[in-house]
Amino acid sequence: MVTIKDVAAEAGVAISTVSKVLNGYEGVSPLTKEKVNSAVTRLGFTPNSVAAALSSKRSKRIALLVKLVVNNASMDEINMRYLFGAISSAMDNRLDAVTVFYETVQDMDEEALTAYLKSQSIEGIIVFGLNREDEVLLRLIDSETFKIVVVGSVITNRSTSSVAIDYAAAQYDVIMRTFENIEGNRILYIAGKDSSYSTALKLEGLRRIEDEMKTKAKVVYGDFSELTARELTFKYAEKSDVIACGSDLMAIGAMRALMELDIFKPVCGFGGIKLMAYAGKQMNTVRQDFEALSREAVKRVRELLGGAEGASYTMEYDLVRVKYRDALI
Repeated sequence: MVTIKDVAAEAGVAISTVSKVLNGYEGVSPLTKEKVNSAVTRLGFTPNSVAAALSSKRSKRIALLVKLVVNNASMDEINMRYLFGAISSAMDNRLDAVTVFYETVQDMDEEALTAYLKSQSIEGIIVFGLNREDEVLLRLIDSETFKIVVVGSVITNRSTSSVAIDYAAAQYDVIMRTFENIEGNRILYIAGKDSSYSTALKLEGLRRIEDEMKTKAKVVYGDFSELTARELTFKYAEKSDVIACGSDLMAIGAMRALMELDIFKPVCGFGGIKLMAYAGKQMNTVRQDFEALSREAVKRVRELLGGAEGASYTMEYDLVRVKYRDALI
C-alpha cells in the first residue's frame, strides 16, 4: 500500500509538507503543491486505513458538496433537507457519503481539488448550488475525472448527470396562477443571481409569459436576499400588477414591503420553504421536494459509478398557496 512517505519521496519533499498540502494549509508554494498533487495522482495514494478498507471492500465513497450561506435561513432549511435526503439514500444504497463544504475547497485549483478528493477516496460527487462563477468545479466536471451529479443545474456529459425540476415550466405556471382574477399584465420580476443556472431557466418561463400576455416585465436582481427584494419592491411596486420572485425568501421581502406600503398586489415565490408561511399573507409558490431531489441524485451517482453514462433527469413540482397556518403543521 502506498504511504505518505512514498508520496514525499516521489515529490522530493518532506512528509510534513505532503500533510500540509493534503489538508489545505497555507504557506506552501504553488510549485510544491503541484509536485505533491502530481505524486498523489501518479501513485494513487489514499491517506488512511479507513479509505484503504473502503477500497478493498469495493465500497463507494461520495462527497456531498454543499455551499454555506451565512445569515440565510432559507438556504439553511434547503441544505438540511438536501443532506437528509442524500445521507438517508446513501445508507440505503450502501454508499459512504461525506459532506464537503465548498468554502473549505473554493481556493483550490482543479489539480489540488482533484488530489484532495482522491486522497479522501472520493469516487462520486453530488454538487448542490452550482453556478457559472464556480469555474474550478466546472472544469472538474469537464475533466470527467469523477462521477458527478449536479442538483438544480442542467449540465451533463458522459460522467455527469443532472437532477432538477423544469424551472422554466414551473416559473410559467406559478406566475400564470398568480394572475388568475387579476386585471392588468404588468409584472415586476425579482430574479435571483445572474450567475445562477436556475435563474436563467426561470427567465425562459417569464419570456413565454411576456409573449403570451403581450407585455414586457420589469426584471431586477434580488440576489436571493429578502432585504434586497424588499428595497426593490419599494422602488418598483407601484408600476406592477403582480410581483413574481425567483425564491421564497425574496417573496417574503416583497410582501413585507407591500404591507408597509399598505397596498395589495399578489406575490408569488419559488421553492416551497416553510419560512414563507410566516410572511403574513397568502402567496403562491413552486414547492420543490428537496429531499426527493437529493435521493434521486444519490441513485443517479450510483448508476454512474456502475458504468452508466450521464443524463438529465427531471423531477416533479407542485404549485401551492402558502397560508400562515401551514407554519403550524
